[in-house]
Amino acid sequence: MFSMPVGAQTSPGKPAAHSAAAPRPLHIELDAIPALSFPPTTSYCLANFHYHCYQPPQFEKAYNLGPLHAAGIDGRGKTIVIVDAFGSPTIGHDLQVFDQAFGLPDPPSLTIIQPAGPVPAFDPTNSDMVGWAVETTLDVEWAHAIAPGAAILLVETPVSETEGVQGFPEIVAAENYVIDHDLGDVISQSFGATEETFPDAASILALRSAFKNAREHHVTVLAASGDLGATNWELNLSDIYPMRVNSWPSSDPLVTSVGGSQLTLDDSGRRLAPDVVWNDFGGSAGGGVSAVFERPEFQDAVRDVVFGARGTPDISMSASCDGVVVFYYSFRPTRIGWHLVCGTSEASPLFAGIVAMADQLAGKRLGHLGGALYELYEERSRGEEHSRSLIDITQGNNTLGPFTNGDGKTYTVQGYTAGPGYDLASGLGTFNGAALVRALAERARGE
Repeated sequence: MFSMPVGAQTSPGKPAAHSAAAPRPLHIELDAIPALSFPPTTSYCLANFHYHCYQPPQFEKAYNLGPLHAAGIDGRGKTIVIVDAFGSPTIGHDLQVFDQAFGLPDPPSLTIIQPAGPVPAFDPTNSDMVGWAVETTLDVEWAHAIAPGAAILLVETPVSETEGVQGFPEIVAAENYVIDHDLGDVISQSFGATEETFPDAASILALRSAFKNAREHHVTVLAASGDLGATNWELNLSDIYPMRVNSWPSSDPLVTSVGGSQLTLDDSGRRLAPDVVWNDFGGSAGGGVSAVFERPEFQDAVRDVVFGARGTPDISMSASCDGVVVFYYSFRPTRIGWHLVCGTSEASPLFAGIVAMADQLAGKRLGHLGGALYELYEERSRGEEHSRSLIDITQGNNTLGPFTNGDGKTYTVQGYTAGPGYDLASGLGTFNGAALVRALAERARGE
């Protein structure tokens, strides 16, 4: 069904040398729904909005996290680092409201730092600030929902332009500060920019110091794979590339790329159908091959899919808009209350919670996850014991379209189709949380 063979790009190329990239938060807030005074249930959302919405207890059941939480494996003693521009002025209060609604404990700490410089005062009429505040709230509340015992470090950055690359130098500086001062164990990044929007490949390679630093200090780094399927935004952030492209930092081999799936759950969190690739409401799970990075060694087992390039995503979690998550915020005076949000920026903090629990169980940091995840994949392929941890996603695709750009033309970008084994729509698939946490911890301990 592809307009271009998956293997057409057998070695990385170069992004176009004509532009400057800016990080963009990777979420979709359903603004058409008014703020609610209560967190809606799945039944309520289906009856009133005609799509599914989910709360923390449902994900605890769906991802089989209950046995971990019951055993005290909840991320305690570990710190999840959330990196976002601007942050949210009401995040402390909003997290308390979220926790009280679902019976979650306060995190051991919620610390906010601005190591790359002071953040401008929040302006609720500034759409950029509002978008990042939505992102911040989603990231903090849902990372905490998955690993309620972990501390949260919110790293806020100012968005500015330095040497033609907007926002990213500040993010890199902030992440290096966190790593150099030993402030966190897993870093979640719910943002990205199309590789082709950087001036050249060297511009991306010059921004990798924090990831190299993280590897040396065994800090796990995650990134959302994107919300536009096999394509992504052009530099103007209003048009979409009419061809397959990929997003950085998700495409970086030093980063674990977290893609998006659609869960179909009842009010209790019981699965009513197998997970599929997220593709609805004009958005889809990001995935494809990098134009900058060659295939890393840990993807050698899937060389028949990625060929000579780095392939994304690595793993998938909930991101679908027919399966939105509920969250609470109060930073917009006209929209205080409960809201619905989706996108792979949901999936990255969710998986950060998984990593925090595995770190806790291992008694040490997991560090870079590529080798461990793909070893589990190879075990699953051989039918060995840990095959129970990874669950293949074999349905759906990340085709995007039709969409109309500023040139008045309508496009469809044919994506990748999920199937048995690794694919460029769902990565290695999804997982049984209790089994995956234990398997990752065993590997970190050398068992």
